[in-house]
Amino acid sequence: MEHRELADVAADLSTSALSRSRAGIRHAMRIPSVAAIAQHPKLRALARSILGPSTVPYRATLFSKTRNTNWLVAWHQDTALPLAERDERPGWGPWSVKEGVLYAHAPEWALFQVIALRLHLDDSTAENGPLRVIPKTHKQGVLTDDAIHELATNTPPITCIVPRGGVLAMRPLLVHGSSKSHGEEPRRVLSIEYATGPCLSDVKLAVA
Repeated sequence: MEHRELADVAADLSTSALSRSRAGIRHAMRIPSVAAIAQHPKLRALARSILGPSTVPYRATLFSKTRNTNWLVAWHQDTALPLAERDERPGWGPWSVKEGVLYAHAPEWALFQVIALRLHLDDSTAENGPLRVIPKTHKQGVLTDDAIHELATNTPPITCIVPRGGVLAMRPLLVHGSSKSHGEEPRRVLSIEYATGPCLSDVKLAVA
């Protein structure tokens, strides 16, 4: 991605009135420039090359590590999806509400229809708490906490070093985490999630 485009989005994220946590901003698709860059031809083409021609963006999250907002993420899978309405059905749940958006933990078949494109607003280096992944774990379905712990103990992880403007594609069921930053440079990543369509079967996603 062009650095000018990144600068515009980064500026809007830094001045957004959306609620912030120590880790960044949830539901960033509400920011017009974020919604616009999610439709960027390069990102759409990449997402559609993985999921198919009907692929659409539905959620964006800013992850931001700096000297003043430093944090770590334990090994995990991303299994919760934002939904437009609550509809009790097998395989979905438990349910929760995050900043006014309804969420449910999703079944394996639904998560296989999702891809996250992680757009790096800064260089991701070995020192500033980069993403780490345990390879091929996205093929093992939804794992228990004990299974994730065993994989993390016995499988060497891969550290994902990505330059500013680079994009990393990640399946939600890939076991991943990150350490705290040990450097001075910030690490901001805009994660834009795409699905095979606005509905997974007949379950409607919320745009967040």
